[in-house]
Amino acid sequence: MRRPPLGFRVSRGTPVSEVAKETKAQRVERLKRELNPWAAYSEIARFAREGFEAIPPEWLGTYFRWWGIYTQGDGVGAVGGKGGEGKAVPYFMLRIRIPNGILTAAQLRVLADLTERHARGVADLTVRQNVQLHWVRIEDLPTIFSALGDHGLSSLGTCGDVTRNITGCPLAGLDADEIVDASPLVHAATAMVNGSPEFYNLPRKYKVSITGCRVWCSYPEINDVGLTAVRDAYTGHVGYSLRVGGGLSTQPHLAPRLNAFVRPDQVLAVVKGVSEIFRDSDALRQNREKARLKFLFLDHGWTPDRFLDALQARLGFPLDPAVPESLPEESYRDHVGIHPQKQAGLVYAGLPILRGRLVPDEMRGLAGLAERFGTGELRTTTMQNLVIVNVPQTRARELDRAIDRAGFRLDASPFRRGTVACTGSEFCKLALTETKGFARWLVEDLEARLPGFQEHVRINVTGCPNSCGQHWIADIGIEGKKIKMDGRLVDAYYFCVGGAVGRHQAVARPVGYRVPASAVPEAVERLLRAYLAERRPDQSFRAFCAARTDEELRTFLAGEPVAAATRDASPGPVPHGLEG
Repeated sequence: MRRPPLGFRVSRGTPVSEVAKETKAQRVERLKRELNPWAAYSEIARFAREGFEAIPPEWLGTYFRWWGIYTQGDGVGAVGGKGGEGKAVPYFMLRIRIPNGILTAAQLRVLADLTERHARGVADLTVRQNVQLHWVRIEDLPTIFSALGDHGLSSLGTCGDVTRNITGCPLAGLDADEIVDASPLVHAATAMVNGSPEFYNLPRKYKVSITGCRVWCSYPEINDVGLTAVRDAYTGHVGYSLRVGGGLSTQPHLAPRLNAFVRPDQVLAVVKGVSEIFRDSDALRQNREKARLKFLFLDHGWTPDRFLDALQARLGFPLDPAVPESLPEESYRDHVGIHPQKQAGLVYAGLPILRGRLVPDEMRGLAGLAERFGTGELRTTTMQNLVIVNVPQTRARELDRAIDRAGFRLDASPFRRGTVACTGSEFCKLALTETKGFARWLVEDLEARLPGFQEHVRINVTGCPNSCGQHWIADIGIEGKKIKMDGRLVDAYYFCVGGAVGRHQAVARPVGYRVPASAVPEAVERLLRAYLAERRPDQSFRAFCAARTDEELRTFLAGEPVAAATRDASPGPVPHGLEG
């Protein structure tokens, strides 16, 4: 006899009409118990043969995600559907995993070809160092998967209730100032969890970062597991600090540090142990909107000490106490520009890719530059950028000119290098606003309004409150809304200000200012001009905002005192995988 779904209690003789309806969490948990999607590729192949109409709802809404496949919205976003979610079209988003962001020119060319043939020429770099395609047909998936596999690439585990792409410093092994090259640990951890039947069924998405750089460019503070290299000043030994339970979405939570010094040979065991704690937590399987690891801290009374005790019980051995660490100051964490590598005579060139969007000719052109000037290797970053590495110093100027001819700018403005945008309503069913085209227009408008502006300012654009665009950790985070103007709904944005990571970490403050999308550039201009006029010597934008009240910041944004606007609630459930 088939068991009833989790949480059901059915008595003998109970009429079917009186049986409680499954909750969303119960349904997903039942589906995951019934099938490991990683073991069911034959079903995807069958759908490809039989067409979109053959795909059952459990695959469209759940199982596809384990293969990096997500149903694509119709371009209207959440306002075009019911229940806080927009309508889907018979096309898919496909996300390709790039562990530690390490990519070859040959792989980038394959991605360009797949983008051109199967994705209508649209490829996006994501905030988890992945490459994301759109407009993918079910009939084309086997061809795409075959091409990816032939070149050492995979989409496996880039969506779904699994460990997402494990991020690391894109300059691992190259950065002249890194503490250690952590990329071997990233690849080993990826091999341990991705595709493993032990970890196919986690309560929700699960994010891991392992980095050896000093600026923490993979954002450990907002990961479920963040391991950052640290050198013990007394012994000289290199190990890792451990943070757990970070995440953004509608309830941002910056990961607390545990009192642990993780030796390099303990890293995989620690990642496995934390993953098992998450996997085995029944409390996190009751509500899909509160199923991330951070909710052990937010809702279930866990403390860092309790978590460490639980982890050490899993490990079977104690971890050494934490050692002092140096948190990074304000930084873009993007590695943009030409800089020396640790290898004598070599440099890297970090290219800002505005809103992370590339077309096939650009991808092929960048692959060609990596081969012509370097060793044919590139790196993707969590700021949606690309880095060409291993370039002889003697050819740096020539590469700079070639990059300029290709349409990219190494000497980018703070707006061009510091702006991130989520997928937006163009493809996402949860988004309220279009973000990619808006972000490009915003950057170009701000460059015209504030020529020569050189201060550190990070602007993050997200199409709804779910924060796939990471607006909670931005200097200026703008959150997509809809407002009525002249009787029709138009895109609008709500301002959050003063977010930061590193030494001065803080969640951005909603300041009560909301304007139509068309008025965002002038509002940002007014705020930045107030900062330039009133700041103390050497005062950062973050510190300037921290010293002002919400009322003062609204006045700067609006140009006059204005009443606070209410920040709307989330339009629907937290998405399963649109971010990164």
